[in-house]
Amino acid sequence: MTQNDVTNTLTTAPLPLAPGDWELDPLHSAVNFTIRHLGIAKVRGRFAEVKAALHVGESPADVRVTAEIALASVDTGNPDRDAHVRASDLLDVEKRPTMTFRSTRVSGAGEDWTMEGELTIGDVTRPVTLAVEFGGVVDVPIDGSRHAGFEATGEIRRSDFGLDFAPGLLGDTVKIQLDMQFVEPRGA
Repeated sequence: MTQNDVTNTLTTAPLPLAPGDWELDPLHSAVNFTIRHLGIAKVRGRFAEVKAALHVGESPADVRVTAEIALASVDTGNPDRDAHVRASDLLDVEKRPTMTFRSTRVSGAGEDWTMEGELTIGDVTRPVTLAVEFGGVVDVPIDGSRHAGFEATGEIRRSDFGLDFAPGLLGDTVKIQLDMQFVEPRGA
């Protein structure tokens, strides 16, 4: 099998998801991050307000994911630190209220996938690649809905987005972990 055969298989393999617009299950989804503080310890946080949509077509080439995250919803477990992170000398949520993501390519098979896309923070857009683990699809016995689960991980550099405040105090690399559940469209 040639490299082109492998690539074609990864981008045209049938999907284990019904075609249509899958809705985010916000109660079972999370956007988490980790950043180094002083280069010696990690600070963990999350964003509480997330909107996301998953459009599934006939093949991975027809899959689209979009997301919007309210930057003011940052939560590191410390209200004083969160207020400072939102302030004009750091994230400046007045100037940069949201972070958005739009996928541009999905490839993979089985449990292991890769999603390439564009991440926008404020007025800066940069390419981002996420490693995606497909957790599977299950019928929920309570209401009969079908849920699909995904974990996506990746890294961004703050400086790539003009967020280069506090060098030495905060690391430049931000590790991202997304745990997402989507609900299959009714009638799919």
